[in-house]
Amino acid sequence: MSRKVVRSSKFRHVFGQALKADQCYDDIRISQMTWDSNFCSVNPKFVAMIVDASGGGAFIVLPLSKTGRIDMSLPTVCGHTGPVLDIEFCPHNDNIIASGSEDCSVMIWEIPDGGLISPLKDPAVKLDGHSKRVGILSWHPTAHNVLMSAGCDNVVILWNVVHGEAVVRIDSVHTDLIYSACWNRNGSQILTSCKDKKLRVLDPRKGSVICEKDKPHEGSRPVRAVFVSDGKILTTGFSRMSERQVALWDPKNFGEPLTLQELDTSSGVLLPFFDPDTGIVYLCGKGDSSIRYFEVTDEAPYVHYLSMYSSKESQKGMGYMPKRGLEVNKCEIARFYKLHERKCEPIVMTVPRKSDLFQEDLYPDTIGPEPSVEADDWFSGKNGEPILISLKDGFVATTKNKEFKVIKSLMATTSSSLSNRQSDSAVREHRNPLPVYCVLMNLSALQNEVKELREMVEQLTQDPSRMKRKMQMDMYKICK
Repeated sequence: MSRKVVRSSKFRHVFGQALKADQCYDDIRISQMTWDSNFCSVNPKFVAMIVDASGGGAFIVLPLSKTGRIDMSLPTVCGHTGPVLDIEFCPHNDNIIASGSEDCSVMIWEIPDGGLISPLKDPAVKLDGHSKRVGILSWHPTAHNVLMSAGCDNVVILWNVVHGEAVVRIDSVHTDLIYSACWNRNGSQILTSCKDKKLRVLDPRKGSVICEKDKPHEGSRPVRAVFVSDGKILTTGFSRMSERQVALWDPKNFGEPLTLQELDTSSGVLLPFFDPDTGIVYLCGKGDSSIRYFEVTDEAPYVHYLSMYSSKESQKGMGYMPKRGLEVNKCEIARFYKLHERKCEPIVMTVPRKSDLFQEDLYPDTIGPEPSVEADDWFSGKNGEPILISLKDGFVATTKNKEFKVIKSLMATTSSSLSNRQSDSAVREHRNPLPVYCVLMNLSALQNEVKELREMVEQLTQDPSRMKRKMQMDMYKICK
């Protein structure tokens, strides 16, 4: 008689636990919009949630420590004229957040350190380029101030946020509504899923298709896709019989999936969250009351079911904390912010360990907040790998957040539908060097003036009687 062998994994006993009521955020009117986005974004400083608002769209931004009942009069970010559909914090500056709305615009906001003390209506930058509502936003993982947006006009735009302009416009690839769009680990590729039942891997600067897969899932309901380890792709979708599925693909061989598993018959879209440090993917269904988690490995069947966190109330959205915001001394490997109808509830995923020492096997070096390449360099063709940090002593910010400055310029917008893109030298020719020259001239004049003043002060201090006579003359002139 053969005995079934249980697969060995340090994450086999991971368990989820909701925090106590006094550590939740209560009395928040979460948005009622029927849009399949997270509705929540979180970082080590703030948690942001899209809320119901009359006369436009709004979201609230709370310091993580501001738990308990939230006052109805709390200031909101309320600059959009239509409902907000998606929000996302910048990974390189915890005070910067982007929002996309039904009013066809993308706005960039700067949140003060202590949170809002008055309604925020004027964005730091407003990005106009979509002709229909904007429902997907994603910051570049390694390039500073590069943002991707996707709208219901079937267009993907890459923005240089500092200059406030669209640099790449991918408008001839997708023939129908874009369901999801995300970056790979170093931001050199974009992965999109579309209503035309195609999965595409794109070159973000050229806007060209590297590879694509037709019908990753047979059903007609939305498909979500994310990059996982070693460039593989994990998708969630539906079968012809409306059963929810999860599949793993190798872009080098898109013919057949490495694995395809059926989960259940619920109707909610599964939102995947992948942790590259542990290889765990968490599946959160909109309208579900559970979070499933799987371990992605190199051995068949590649996607291994671990366990499931269940609760009584369904979730309207979900926020996912970056690794640098976790409590490593409690062996916390993930933290979610579950949106209920009237509150936000943190859920902690923990690996049970007896030792209080730092667990190096659970916390390899992870992605830090420092960008590895600037926006102009990235658009010119330079890639940068993520800059990693250690969590051994708990994350401590060693560098101050880079000051967010907006620079207006006339950099040309490129489109994937154009056959020829301007070369780097042509772009440089458009940049007028005159302002820099003017600054240098002004600086030189100021230095000469300071020098003259110093000489005058020295002469007056050497001859006190002369100083006295000068003061008397000045007083005489004033009185006259």
